[in-house]
Amino acid sequence: MTFFRKFTVIHVLIIPCCVVNYVTPEENVDIPSIAKYFNTKGRYEEVNPHLLKDILAVNTSILQPPSAQCQPFHLTAIIRHGTRYPTSKNAKEMQQLYNMVLHNATGEESWLREIQSQWRMWYTEDMDGRLVQKGVKELKHLAIRLSKLFPSLISEEKLRGGYIKFITSSKHRCVNSTLSFKAGLTELWVITDQDFDHAINDSVMRFFDHCTKYVQEVDNNSSALSEINKFRQGPEMRRVTKKMADRLGVQYSLITQDMADAAFYLCAYEFAIKAVNSPWCQLFDEEDAKVIEYASDLREYWKRGYGYDINSKSSCILFHDVFNRLNKAASENKSGQQVTEAVTVQVGHADTLLPLLTLLGFFKDNVSLNSSNYATQTQRSFRTSHMLPYAANLLLVLYDCGAGELRLQALLNEKPVTFPGLSDQQTSMPRYEDVKENYRELLQGCDFETECQLFKGPA
Repeated sequence: MTFFRKFTVIHVLIIPCCVVNYVTPEENVDIPSIAKYFNTKGRYEEVNPHLLKDILAVNTSILQPPSAQCQPFHLTAIIRHGTRYPTSKNAKEMQQLYNMVLHNATGEESWLREIQSQWRMWYTEDMDGRLVQKGVKELKHLAIRLSKLFPSLISEEKLRGGYIKFITSSKHRCVNSTLSFKAGLTELWVITDQDFDHAINDSVMRFFDHCTKYVQEVDNNSSALSEINKFRQGPEMRRVTKKMADRLGVQYSLITQDMADAAFYLCAYEFAIKAVNSPWCQLFDEEDAKVIEYASDLREYWKRGYGYDINSKSSCILFHDVFNRLNKAASENKSGQQVTEAVTVQVGHADTLLPLLTLLGFFKDNVSLNSSNYATQTQRSFRTSHMLPYAANLLLVLYDCGAGELRLQALLNEKPVTFPGLSDQQTSMPRYEDVKENYRELLQGCDFETECQLFKGPA
C-alpha cells in the first residue's frame, strides 16, 4: 500500500559497487587501519576517497557518452539510507562487551586503559538504527553532487514542476534520508515557498518482508545460514577471538564470535558516526579484519546474494518497477512528449540493493563463497565493503543519442559500471535495446507473486 505525506521525496536506489579506490591509513592517522573492511558499516568516503578533500567534488568526464549528441532525459537513483546508529540488538551486544572489558580485562596497553577509564558506553537500545547527523549530511551532499553531474535533470525547474519524484521505505532512517536529500536541493536553490511530497512504498522498497518463500526458506530458516555458522566456528574465527582475548588479558572462553563482532562494530560505528579512531579498533589487526569481513560477506551472500535463487528473485517487484519506469520515459521521449518523471529517487536499505544487484548479475564470482574457501577468495568480487557503504547508490541514466538511439548508463556509488552479460566491446553506456535483450528472460518473467509463493503439492 502506498501512502503520501507532505514532505519532499526522493527516489533513490541503493546498489553495491565493484571498483573502489581506498584511502590508505598512512595518509590520515584518524582513519583506522581496518576501515576498508567495515562491510555495510563503512563510510561512503572509503569508496570515494576524493570526497575527503572536497565533499561536493564531481567529475563529469566519467559519464563519457559515445557522442556529444547524447543527452540525458531520465535518471532513476536507488539509494541506501545514510549513516545510522546501531540497532537495538547491536547496542545490547556492545553493552555486554563493554561490561566484560570493564570488569575482566587485565591487559596493560594504553588503549585498553583508555577504554576502562575514559571511554563511556553511549550507545543505547532506543537509538535503534536511527539516522545520525552524518547521515543527514551524506544525503544532502549526494543530492548536490548529482545536481552537478546531471544539471539538466536535477534542476530547480524540474523540482518545482513536479518532475522529480521521491519514494522511500517506511523506516525512519529512510524517510529521514529522503527528507535530507530533498533538503540538499531546496537549500541549494533556496526554495522556501514550496513543499515536495514523498511516497512510502514498502512493497517495492522492503520487498523482502513480503516475499513468503524468502521469509520462510531463508530469513527465518537457521539452516539456510549453515555456511556462515561453520565459518564462525572454524579456525580463522577462532584465531581472531584468541588474539582478542590475549590483547584484553582475559580467558579465551570469555570471547565469543558475537563479542568479536560487537568490538568490530564499536570500532566501525565510532568512526562512521564520530569520525574518531576509537581505542576499540586496537583489538584487531588487518588480518583479523579480513576474517570478520569475510564472515559478514558470507552472511550477505547466503542471506541476500547468490546463495539461494529466491534471494534475488524476491526483488522482482523492484526490478520491474525500475524497468517499467525506464520504458515509460523512453516511450515519452520517443513520441516527443515531456518526460513526466525526469528523476526518480528511491531510498531503501542495503537489503534492498543487494538482491537487485544480484538479480542484475553484478559482483558474481566464478566460485561460490563458502565456509572452507576463505583463503582462495581474497580477490572476490562479492565484497560488501566495496558495494554497500552508507548512502550507497545505483544510478540508471537514459540518454537520447539521436536518430532514435537510446543508451543506458549505470553508475554505482557515482562511478560507471558495466552491465554483466554484455560483451567486452560494449561501453559503459550500451544501447538500451541491448540492455533489455540482456535481461529479456527477467523482463518476460520474474513475477513477484509466482516466485514468492511457497510450493503447494496437488490437492
